[in-house]
Amino acid sequence: MTIEEKIAMLEEIMDLEEGSLSLEDNLGEIEEWDSLSKLSLIAEAKHSFQIVMRAEDIKAFQTVRDICEYLK
Repeated sequence: MTIEEKIAMLEEIMDLEEGSLSLEDNLGEIEEWDSLSKLSLIAEAKHSFQIVMRAEDIKAFQTVRDICEYLK
């Protein structure tokens, strides 16, 4: 999955408009980065990347780039 596809996936998870996220966006400043979005990311990571995310992983993310780099 490309970086662009990962960003599009995050926009969908957070119910944001297409093209509204960039790699440098700070997750703490995104109102839609809430507990439901975090749970959705955990489910998507398991489904699409076969990665089991832990709460510590989620807490460590500061930017959209952090998530994209984690999902390899």
